[in-house]
Amino acid sequence: MDVAACKANMQKAVDYLSNELSTLSVWRANKSLVESINVDTWYGMMNVGSIANITTPDAQTIRIEPWDKGVMAGLEKGIYDADTGLTPQNQGDYIMIKIPALTQERRQEIAKKVKQMGEDAKATVRKRRQEERDAIKKLHDEKEISEDQKNADEANVDVITKEFNDVIDDIVKTKSQDVLSM
Repeated sequence: MDVAACKANMQKAVDYLSNELSTLSVWRANKSLVESINVDTWYGMMNVGSIANITTPDAQTIRIEPWDKGVMAGLEKGIYDADTGLTPQNQGDYIMIKIPALTQERRQEIAKKVKQMGEDAKATVRKRRQEERDAIKKLHDEKEISEDQKNADEANVDVITKEFNDVIDDIVKTKSQDVLSM
């Protein structure tokens, strides 16, 4: 069993979760809230970060200034349709987004979404665990490893899986507390 490869595969789930959670900071203006939103342009589907300059003039405002002013309507529609809870305001040459204050109900919705994202990451880790166990079983069936080695490798995979599930739980707990305490 390749421990480094197993850990690397499971780390991808943790990295993905962390990246996705960074887009949930909806109580503070942050470029990551809008830069990955897909927008329909005459060039095809593109994300906001590749067609516009995104700035945060203050903690509650995002300013999006497209390099091609012809994409303003598509940009505004794409942000609105992304269902992020953000409302774009077309100012002519740029789009302004004011970050609304969070209500307790919205905080609870976000905390629930954080928990679901954590469960999705854990499901990915479990899938990787099963793939590793299947590979170990295959090696054992082909008589490439002994029964003792098979049991040791399976136990090792279980320990690694628990470590990554604990990391995911910590990330989700921290983010949920952050969301609910703002």
